[in-house]
Formats: sequence, C-alpha cells, structure tokens
Amino acid sequence: MRWFWVCVLMMGLAGPANAQSADALFGADGYRVSHYRGPVHEAPQGVHRIDAATLAGLGGRPLLLDVVPAEGGYRDDKGNWHLSTVRETIPGAHWFPEAGRGTLSPDIARWFAQGVRRLTGGRRHRMIVTFCLADCWMSWNAARRLRAMGYTNVWWLAEGTDGWRESGQRLVKGVPEGN
Repeated sequence: MRWFWVCVLMMGLAGPANAQSADALFGADGYRVSHYRGPVHEAPQGVHRIDAATLAGLGGRPLLLDVVPAEGGYRDDKGNWHLSTVRETIPGAHWFPEAGRGTLSPDIARWFAQGVRRLTGGRRHRMIVTFCLADCWMSWNAARRLRAMGYTNVWWLAEGTDGWRESGQRLVKGVPEGN
C-alpha cells in the first residue's frame, strides 16, 4: 500500500515538471522558442501545408521564403550577413536567416517585415511559402508570423530543403536577403 502512495506522489510531482518543460518550448505568444529541430505535425492556424512535388509544379508563382538560420554567421550593423557556411536553397527563394526564431530582435523583425512587404508589393493575398529543413519549427514560426502580419495566402513546406532534394529537385547557393 505504501508503494501505491509513493507512486501517486511521484506522478503528481512529474506532471507539473513535464508541463513546465513543454511550456518552455513555446513563448507566451505561441511561437516555438527552443529546440527548433523536432517533428512538427500540423501547420499553424490559417496556414496551408504544401509538399515538394506540388510546389515544384507551381513554377515561379509563389514567393519562397527560406528562414534557416545562418549557422556561425552574423549580421553586421549595416545589415550585411557574414556567413561561415554555404546554404543550399530552393531556386528563386529569398533567404531571411533568423526570421524563423520564436523571439526576434527588433532589427530582424523589421528587416523581415519590410523585406516581405517589398517582395509582395504590399499584396497580402500573394502566395507565400515558408520553409527551412525537415522537422524544423522555424518555418512554422515564420508562417505563423506572416499570418499575424496579415498575409492571407501563407503555405508551409514542412519537409523544407531536405524534402525538396529528396523529391529530385535541385538546390542552389543561397544568399541572405539584402546582401
């Protein structure tokens, strides 16, 4: 009987700890803020999911936004990116490193918003596809952020460049937007 109560007590203690660790993955505003590499099962509310084959069939119509971070790179005071590794991306994509983080610096948030506004010509109904890598929450965050900014035709390529390559499509050298 004593073991029963010990188990009940341990379960009670484990529950809040697990809830706290799950809560630590997301900020108060609902964006994923840590452990960005992990399975993502559903698109954000109001965002459509698209696969690589369907996207390839659309040609150059959608605006493609790559949000993979610049691993080991940085953005200087003039807005230029200095990279330590090459990023291969989908042809025609516009790369916005760091724009998929859960919490953006004011500088990155402004740069992303202005860049998307410029690329869409202010047309909030323009088809936009966000992506990064397979099992990456950054493109999910970016898609959610675009919806919050008022864009109405947002799509999410959950498989990212990994799925694009696996579907037999070619990748090209990415250059951060603004460089």
